[in-house]
Amino acid sequence: MLRFVLLPSQAVYDIMCCSWPLLPALVLSSVLSMVTVQTAPCQTCRKLAESFIKGLERTANKNFGGGNTAWEEEKLAKYARSETRLLEIVETACEKSDFECNKLLEQIEDQVETWWFHRQQEAPDLSEWLCIEELRLCCPPGRFGSECAECPSGPGGVCGGLGRCEGEGTRFGDGECVCDPGYSGPLCQNCADGYYREKSSNHTQPPCSACYRSCKKCTGPQDYKCLDCKPGWILHNNKCVDVDECGTELAHCPSNTYCFNTDGSYECRGCDQACVGCMGSGPARCKKCARGYRLNGAKCLDVDECKERVIACPGLNEACINEEGSFRCECAQGFIRRDSICVENLLPSDPEKGLFDDMTDDEVLVLQQMFFGVVICALATLAAKGDMVFTAIFIGGVAAMAGYWLSEKGDRMLDGILKGR
Repeated sequence: MLRFVLLPSQAVYDIMCCSWPLLPALVLSSVLSMVTVQTAPCQTCRKLAESFIKGLERTANKNFGGGNTAWEEEKLAKYARSETRLLEIVETACEKSDFECNKLLEQIEDQVETWWFHRQQEAPDLSEWLCIEELRLCCPPGRFGSECAECPSGPGGVCGGLGRCEGEGTRFGDGECVCDPGYSGPLCQNCADGYYREKSSNHTQPPCSACYRSCKKCTGPQDYKCLDCKPGWILHNNKCVDVDECGTELAHCPSNTYCFNTDGSYECRGCDQACVGCMGSGPARCKKCARGYRLNGAKCLDVDECKERVIACPGLNEACINEEGSFRCECAQGFIRRDSICVENLLPSDPEKGLFDDMTDDEVLVLQQMFFGVVICALATLAAKGDMVFTAIFIGGVAAMAGYWLSEKGDRMLDGILKGR
């Protein structure tokens, strides 16, 4: 985006004095900038100028209410050549994503300002003044190259009106005529190969029209009006007949392919997989059968190795699978391959269950109580015989059972009370 800053004369003097040692660097920078501008494409400059003119049109009636008062007219006149309007136009002159346009706009800030304030009246065509005269990036229509030389012209204009001048409008190109389809020659005045000149009743030069598809030169569009033929065809009674390259020595196809004739040419197509060399498509045109195939009648057919071999797959628990031209060995059903050996595919067995794995918690608790009951009974029997040791153990066991029972019951009762049962 352009930025215009006006400095007082004293400030300019101070800058020049203080920056004198930097002047060579500034001059070099300016020269490099000019070189960069000169290499910018003409198309970018024209696009920028066109966008600038659209900005002029867009802001033409801005800040004008539509009345006829002298105040409004004076305000519009001031805005028309103002720096404010210039900045508004410049801000939208290039799309943000257009790097080349923004780069060029940044480099030609001075030229745009000069045209806006001083040259707009005498040079209203911004594209011509900026891109052709000032920056020398483009040439006028009908000219090309670094010196804007004149393009070759003839009846009908540049390149006879039947082609374009290479580099026209730019500082590049060689100026040669690139003719439209059907035309040839330095000024595109001749009919190209495959075209003929139509007859005309008036004095104007008639256009060139296409010959029949096989004709190189002709006197009309029909297939019997050929004067010369395109490659792959031969002239016979003013008709172009296809040459069968496959029946002559003209065709050259690599090994394991065969020649297939087409209109005006030929193709090399691959042989069938059953063949080693062939004379056409399919297994019946083989010169020799490939490995895994055997000649059966006139065709090379697949050999079923699984049926013909006694032991096609020597590995234990292997099954033979026939394929086109070969076979493969796979593990039989119910077997898998491990370390190149087919072993039985056994399902993993479940771990052995413990004696009490299938019992519920309540059943385990009953068994525990029964066990403690048996122990207590045994201790009671021994205590009845007067043995003090077993008597003490019996009393302790009963106390433990009672304490456990009362503790569990107490917890249940307390839990019931808390839950409101």
